[in-house]
Amino acid sequence: MAGRNIAPLPAVNAGFLAVLIGFTSSAAIVFSAARAAGADDAELASWMLALCVGMGVTCIGLSLRYKAPIVTAWSTPGAALLATGLTGHSMPEAIGAFVVSAALITLTGVTGWFGRVMDRVPTELAAALLAGVLIRFGMGLFSSANTDVTLILAMFGTYLLCRRFLPRYAVLAALLVGVTVAAVTGTFRPGAVRFSWAEPVFTMPSFSWQAVIGVAVPLFVVTMASQNLPGVAVLRNDGYDVPVSPLITWTGTVNLLLAPFGAFGLNLAAITAAICTGPQALADPRRRYLAAVWAGVFYLIVGVLGATITSLLGALPVVLVLGIAGIGLLGTIGSSLSTALRGDRWREAAVVTLLATASGIEMLGIGSAFWGLIAGVLTAGATGALRRRPDAEPAEARQGGRAR
Repeated sequence: MAGRNIAPLPAVNAGFLAVLIGFTSSAAIVFSAARAAGADDAELASWMLALCVGMGVTCIGLSLRYKAPIVTAWSTPGAALLATGLTGHSMPEAIGAFVVSAALITLTGVTGWFGRVMDRVPTELAAALLAGVLIRFGMGLFSSANTDVTLILAMFGTYLLCRRFLPRYAVLAALLVGVTVAAVTGTFRPGAVRFSWAEPVFTMPSFSWQAVIGVAVPLFVVTMASQNLPGVAVLRNDGYDVPVSPLITWTGTVNLLLAPFGAFGLNLAAITAAICTGPQALADPRRRYLAAVWAGVFYLIVGVLGATITSLLGALPVVLVLGIAGIGLLGTIGSSLSTALRGDRWREAAVVTLLATASGIEMLGIGSAFWGLIAGVLTAGATGALRRRPDAEPAEARQGGRAR
């Protein structure tokens, strides 16, 4: 009886699905981010280990503490930002940026600045910044068809079919079909996969102003605006009125401790959290926290096998990695564009932010994410959006924004 009480099958299944879907839809992006920083196989495995340990510990600890299904995740948009923003930076500089971003997140949690800080960054501009970072991954889904059109068509066709009939498993099914096609055509090298345990690799952080401004600050903004905000919304939507500041403080603190081992961003989950907060996890909302606890257990298991997963990703063709990354981010890109363009007030500034960020411009060693945000703020000032009162926005625009 006790075993069934702590491991009800729906809760275990929900926890497993949250980890499986979250991992398969974005692990390829983390892989790309680590490679952009020059990580070797051991360092990449350490990144996976640090991230999974961080997610496992926070899922289990916070869920048990507050008796609520609190699911954490790595920052997928943060990883996408790093995949482009870390180019040209050394691994110690990358780790230094992780430390600064985690320290900022912890500080906002400890001081209760979360709401006040995020009020300074319009949601529309933060969403446009995210869309500009991610859109290159979405385009990669189709541009990679020039290399292997059969593989991309098989994956995208499977995704569309499952979106119609099995939407929860669409990304996973596309991945499985992609691996199958790659194996049949000989582009998947299963002989390169080796079973081994992950080991932590410590990197002493190095701090450069270019990495702090061009990587750490955008990573902080994207993680807070595009991950923690919707993560809180998911909890609130399902009736869990958990104090926000302690959640931000703990995820930031754990991130800070694990940053030298490659944990670039830990935050509240949104999409995968919804799997554990709804009735599909457990009928009794008071016991759904068990689903998040089991998600944490599965994260710890995956983390220990991080080196095996690293070798698996390395054995897959680059086209497949680009394809599944693009497919996994389609929903995030769409929702980001919807938020960025939902009202007249910030629309032009959001478009400028989107275009400048997506351009890949780099000046003074600082990446496009920072310059995109600067360009958007300047445009907002020029168009009067910064001076306009919220109630000056047309009623139909505000209603349209709320409808979304």
